[in-house]
Formats: sequence, structure tokens, C-alpha cells
Amino acid sequence: MLHNKFIIFICFLLLTSGVISAQESAPQAPAQGNGQGLQWSNRDMTYRGKNYDVLDSTYYPKKRIKQFRQYMNHQNPFPPKPRNQWEAGIGFGLNNLISQIPTLMLWQKGGAGLHLQVRKSWGYIFSTRLQYMYGVAKNLDRQPTVSYDAPYTQFGYVPVQYASSAAAATPIYRATRTESSQLNLDMMFNAYNINFHRERNSFAFYGFFGIGGFAYKTRINALDGDYNPYDFSKIVNNPNAKANTIRKELQSHMDKSYETAADAVGSHTILDHKTLDFAPSFGAGVQYRINKKYNVHLEERYTFLSDNYVEGTQFGPMLGNAAGSYNKNDAMNYLNIGINYNIPYKKHSVEPLYWINPLDHAYNELSYPRHMILPNPVLPDEDGDGITDQFDKCPHTPAGVAVDSHGCPLDTDGDGVPDYKDKQLITPTECQPVDADGVGHCPCPEDCKKDLTEHNSSRKCGGISDNTLLFKDNSNINPTMEAQLATLASQMRAYPDCKVVIVGSGSGSKPKEQHSWEHVNAVIEYMSEKHNISRDRFIFQYGHEGDENIVNYRSANVDESGADTVPPPHPEIH
Repeated sequence: MLHNKFIIFICFLLLTSGVISAQESAPQAPAQGNGQGLQWSNRDMTYRGKNYDVLDSTYYPKKRIKQFRQYMNHQNPFPPKPRNQWEAGIGFGLNNLISQIPTLMLWQKGGAGLHLQVRKSWGYIFSTRLQYMYGVAKNLDRQPTVSYDAPYTQFGYVPVQYASSAAAATPIYRATRTESSQLNLDMMFNAYNINFHRERNSFAFYGFFGIGGFAYKTRINALDGDYNPYDFSKIVNNPNAKANTIRKELQSHMDKSYETAADAVGSHTILDHKTLDFAPSFGAGVQYRINKKYNVHLEERYTFLSDNYVEGTQFGPMLGNAAGSYNKNDAMNYLNIGINYNIPYKKHSVEPLYWINPLDHAYNELSYPRHMILPNPVLPDEDGDGITDQFDKCPHTPAGVAVDSHGCPLDTDGDGVPDYKDKQLITPTECQPVDADGVGHCPCPEDCKKDLTEHNSSRKCGGISDNTLLFKDNSNINPTMEAQLATLASQMRAYPDCKVVIVGSGSGSKPKEQHSWEHVNAVIEYMSEKHNISRDRFIFQYGHEGDENIVNYRSANVDESGADTVPPPHPEIH
């Protein structure tokens, strides 16, 4: 039974889609950074984009590598189109001929069809498809056609050679079977993959129009097993009977032979003497994506035929004493369901582009930039003391004044008067509070008259603040860094026994390591030449993780040691 087979086929597709879908489990989302800003690996970003890694050149054919290089070098804002897969599919469905004779649906022992197809996407909206469809359509009258002056036998309902045995007024119920082969080239379009609020959709809605050839051959069930015309006078013509009741009664009196060839008007034949017809068509459908390889579809195609003789006649029921001419062309309707497979080729190719959201890369680049040129952070420092305004508790410190890690002028003795105003740098606690010049109110002991440098030799290095230097794509000391290093020089003079660790970021490649070394070396040389701070008071470190343009410095820990001069790691790189 054809209708049972169709139901079994649909159940098979649903079962297959469930099994295949279970094989594609969703991966776990990557962690949200590592505490030092959003640091995403290429593997993470491939997941985040989920479609493919735009920065991987293996996804592009040779003819697009030039555009890829321009994109990577920021000469072109658009990445090239990736290599995408072909789609091949098979399906099965209802095949119905729309004509003067009512059609029989599949569950009425009517027609069915099957198809093979291959589809290629040329962009995110447009694609083309080549589809071959083989189908059988069946049609059966639900009311008799009565012959009066002109017997209907001459129009193919009953073979002419048997016309003499049929009464002139015998009612005739026409039963036809049309076998067809259809080849279509379709232009397809969809836009449901373009999504502004989510990564992708599981469904794809599409429409199409096509051109092609339609080859058909129609036969008529006009004779019984003894090759005599059916005696339809035995059929009770009850105008109040339901169409389905009449159909079942007719089918119970007729065999399934379709032994008589119908008249044809076409002059071109093909494929077992089938009449060839030009067949434009249009349709629409919906696809459900199971995973990256499989999807299922439900589709309707409506084919316009260029003649009205496909079911074997161009006449409708007799009206009065004249033949009821019916000049409207016939049409074919094909409602089908199918399963499609994305054919992988080459080492790297993506799904057909109608499944990929073209905004995926742009949105992910905005949220987790890997390719964008981001400007170096410029943090405001109005007084130029090396402490950004956001953290500066004393935002109007005079130029050249040494400050602590909070941006406030140093106050060595803690009397409330900064060193640059304090006329008595070391005021004993018992002599405080002090006047506006930082002078206490008790006789100063001999110890406080000693040089500040000698006094500070026994103090810890807490007065040397940590800070960050930002180079601007070269190894030159810029004005912002000069102010920061002037503060560092003042602090180091105040604590002559303290060392400072200069730490350069930049790792993972030879150029980054070399630049990291050059930046650290530039800082130490500047401090030695400009501020006369001996090199042996610095500890040289480079190649740490982070931006190669950043150098951090801090006071050395107790007993911390290290070289003040380190040979360049890659001197051949400039």
C-alpha cells in the first residue's frame, strides 16, 4: 500500500533525525577569562563562533587567499567567503496532477513520487539546486461524462476500436494514470539565517522558482479483464452521494490495468515515448537542521505545464449537446519530505552558507576581539606624576615632586608636611606636631641632623611605589614615562639600599621576546644616563606573559637578586 509506505518513510526520517541529533552534543562554554582580562584561545574562539575560525586560512580557496591576507593586514575590512559544502538529498512525497479529472491522493490509492537532488550555496541567501523527480499521478471522475451527439471515445476515454460496443449514451467515468519524469534547475533564496539576536536558527525557510523539462506518458483504465469497455450503467449515479463513496464504488468495479494509451498532442518524445513539455515551477519549504551534516525538509512544488492534455483529454464533462471544452492548462503538485546530507570535501569546509549567520564573526569580534586593532589605553594623569587620575589621591602635585603609590608627595617623617616643603626632613615623633615648614617644637637630637640618605638606609623599601610603563610601538621613552621615571628616581634616592625589579611583558614568539628585552633595557639605560641611578640597583627581567608594550616595575623583595644586564635573546630581530 503506497500510503502505508509513505507513513513508514516519514517515521523513518523522524527516527533518523533523533538518532543523528543525539550524536551532536553541545560543548561546554569556555571560562570567562583568567583574571587578567578576557584571554581567549583560538580553540575557544572556534567554539564561540561555532561555524569556523575566520582567521584560519585553510578555509579559503586559493583564489581568495589574497583577500584573506589583505584582511589580516587590515587592508580590507571584509574577510573572504569560506569554502562551503554541497548538499545532496533524497525524498518521497505526494504527486498529484491538477486537471479536469479529479486527482486521487496517496491514501486513496493515488499517486506518489520520489526525488534526488543536489544543491550548492553561492552566498548566504542564494543557492541553486538540480532536482530529478519521478512520479505517478492518478485521476478518477466523480461524476459521469455522458456522450450524446459526439461519442467521447474519439477523445481517448474508450479506445476507438471498442466504441461500437459502447452505447451512445453510456456514462463514462474516466480513470487515468500519468507517469512522469521531471528535471528542474531551481534558484533558491532564504534569509532566515541572518539573525541579530542569536548565533543560528535550527529552521530555515526558503522559496524557489525553477525551469526544467517535464516528460509524461498517460494511460487509461477503460477496459475490463476481457478487454470490453466498462459498463458504468451499473454504477448508481446518486447526486447526493459523497465523492469518497462514489470513488470507492468505482474502484471496486475497475481493475488496475490502465491498459490503453491516451491521446497525446506533443510532438517531442523522450524516455520510453514520453511527451516532453517545458515546465516552469515555483515552491517553498522549510528545513530543520539536525546537526552539521544532516537536515530534513518539507517542501511543496507547483509545476505549470504548457498544455491541457496531460491526463489524456482537454475536455471536461458534457454539457447539454456540446462538448464541454476546458482550455485551462494542467499542472502538477508535489508535496514531499526528504533528508539531506552535507558533502564534506577538502580538509576544511563549512556547512552550506544558508545555515551560517553572516553576523557571527562580527558579533564575536566585538565581544572577544582577536583581529581588531585596539588603541593603546591612554589613562589621564593631569599632574604627570605617574599615577593616573583615577587612583591619584593628590591630583595637583607640582611637577618633579616624588610621590608615593597614591600620587601624594613623599613625607618621610610622617609629620604632615611633604618632603619638598619640609625644612626638617626627619622630625622625631616626640617633637611633633610641626609648623608649616615641617620644623618640630623640641631640640633636634644629633641623630636627626644626619644625612637623610644615611637615615633611610635602615628603612624598608615601602616608599618605592609599583607602576606600569606603556611603550608606543617602539623602544623610546615618551613624555608620560619620563614623569613616571623621575618619580621613581626620587624614590630610589630616598631609599639608596633598595633595588627595583624591571619586568617586561611579551612572550610566545621571538619578536615579542626581543621587544620585551629592548623595552626593559631602554628603561634601565634611561635611569642610569638621565638620573645617574647605578645599573646594579636594577634587576633585569623580560619575556613575561602579557602585552609586549608594557613594562612594570616594583621594589625588590628582601634578599631578591638578579642580573642588571642580560644579553638580547634574538639580536637578529630589529
